[in-house]
Amino acid sequence: MCGIVGFTGTEQAAPILLDGLSKLEYRGYDSAGIAVRDGSGETEVVKAKGKLNVLKKMTNNGEAVKGSCGIGHTRWATHGEPSTLNAHPHSSDDENVIAVHNGIIENYQELREKLVKSNYEFKSQTDTEVAVKLIDYYYKKYGLGPVDSIARAMIRIRGSYALCVMFKEHPGEIYTARKDSPMIIGIADGETYVASDVPAILKYTRNVYYIGNMEIAKLEKGNVTFYNIDREVIQKELTEIKWDAEAAEKGGYEHFMLKEIHEQPKVVRDTINSVIKDGKIDFSSIGLADEEMQKISQIYIVACGSAYHVGMAVQYVIEDLTTIPVRVELASEFRYRKMTLVKDSLVIIISQSGETADSLAALREAKDKGIKTLGIVNVVGSSIAREADNVFYTLAGPEISVATTKAYSTQLIAGYLLAMQFAIARGEMSDEKCSEMINELYTIPDKIEKILEDKERIQWFANKLAGAKDAFFIGRGIDYAISLEGSLKMKEISYIHSEAYAAGELKHGPISLIEDGILVISVLTQQDLYEKTVSNMVEVKSRGASLMGLTTYGNYSMEDTADFTVYIPQTDPHFAGSLSVIPLQLLGYYVSVAKGYDVDKPRNLAKSVTVE
Repeated sequence: MCGIVGFTGTEQAAPILLDGLSKLEYRGYDSAGIAVRDGSGETEVVKAKGKLNVLKKMTNNGEAVKGSCGIGHTRWATHGEPSTLNAHPHSSDDENVIAVHNGIIENYQELREKLVKSNYEFKSQTDTEVAVKLIDYYYKKYGLGPVDSIARAMIRIRGSYALCVMFKEHPGEIYTARKDSPMIIGIADGETYVASDVPAILKYTRNVYYIGNMEIAKLEKGNVTFYNIDREVIQKELTEIKWDAEAAEKGGYEHFMLKEIHEQPKVVRDTINSVIKDGKIDFSSIGLADEEMQKISQIYIVACGSAYHVGMAVQYVIEDLTTIPVRVELASEFRYRKMTLVKDSLVIIISQSGETADSLAALREAKDKGIKTLGIVNVVGSSIAREADNVFYTLAGPEISVATTKAYSTQLIAGYLLAMQFAIARGEMSDEKCSEMINELYTIPDKIEKILEDKERIQWFANKLAGAKDAFFIGRGIDYAISLEGSLKMKEISYIHSEAYAAGELKHGPISLIEDGILVISVLTQQDLYEKTVSNMVEVKSRGASLMGLTTYGNYSMEDTADFTVYIPQTDPHFAGSLSVIPLQLLGYYVSVAKGYDVDKPRNLAKSVTVE
């Protein structure tokens, strides 16, 4: 979850490190620090509590720290409170080893006690300091080189980590290693870069290596050497990043979240076009053949957060279009459940980053049990993409805001297309019906544009909600799944307590919380469930609730019940969630803006949860 950047080359490192960290600030914001070395001179370490801007001011945007080799870090606290002392980089007692770390070392207490017995002293409360001094221990006690010392430490450490390490006796070199936490390495024009995520180095290079699990890399100017855990040299192929560098910039928008909301028509269109050829769905790039789809007897959709909400919506679509039963499981619970997975089933893992720790663990659990897996991910070369049997890439591009918008929308599209292709492959949908649905799918981007054109009305309503303490979202079927996402958007960036309920469950407890002024947002896009949900709205209105209705054009009677109504264009009911979620994204965004919060970096949250 923390952000890591490293550089070695001929240019000054500190400005490059700070620039890269600014692209990763969504991964960590409690504190920040850099370690920079000028040739064989002493390493200069500068750390600061708080946002990255504090560190930038301390170093005059890096100009005050000289040297062409360095590592940097933005921290999201796990072990130890946010403080300058706990900020990275950390060093061995004599500063022989200096390192930054992303992840959690589960056995750090055990290792710490053993290192204390070897006369090591600890200054911070972090688990990272244990890793640094363990590497130093092997380096000194056994006279090992950097790669051997790191490999020995990796064998002893339990947990997940990405490490960048510098050694006093090896100027101009950076060593990196990973287990279950992402790390990429880029090369361009005699310079070498390393980072937790692509946006940090996209400005400098599009040619990257993905370091594999339990692997080590030695970075020199314009060169990188890879090793497995047995210290054997291994070969890697460069991957070209297709993202436009401008995609990771705000482009004139006040916040990344607003920019990414407005990018949804394009990325939805791109994702549709990626698998539709000559008017038909073509899964050849995914590798999931019709014959395989015919054999599937059960689908498990496994995900976390917003991706889980995608799974909830897609469940309704798959079960409506096919005869395949679908279960949606929280990735954080999946591998701890002692359930028997059905033979000939498919586990679909949904993750924007492709590095979500719980989702990756669920994938590996499924594979260990011999179950076929499909990843729906946004990042090429990510761990889930590499390890899944098949992968459906969503084409959302870089998503910087912590609160997902465009990645969520492209995941929905992937789910629709998957459901449709399952129906076609199994003979449960006619070609004519499929063509009709494809044609409707192509209208979704333009309909999103139409909704965005009316965002000022939503902004006006959001301004009235700035003082709200509680909000409830209700819906039925797909509308319930979308309510879950709308509620999450509200709580994660505006800090308003918000809950989503299947509307029929109101009388089973939640209605007791309804009183004068409580906001209830109702989603009603499924025409066969419209009247039932209106009845639920009337129930809460009679108890003093303030009502917002979100429905399709034509349902103008909604204004008789709701205090404020938002309309979306009509579409195939299976696709309605792609439209109804847009006003809810805007609502959460504008409420947060009205309250003066940092929309892109909400408190206590990180973009990619790479630790359990």
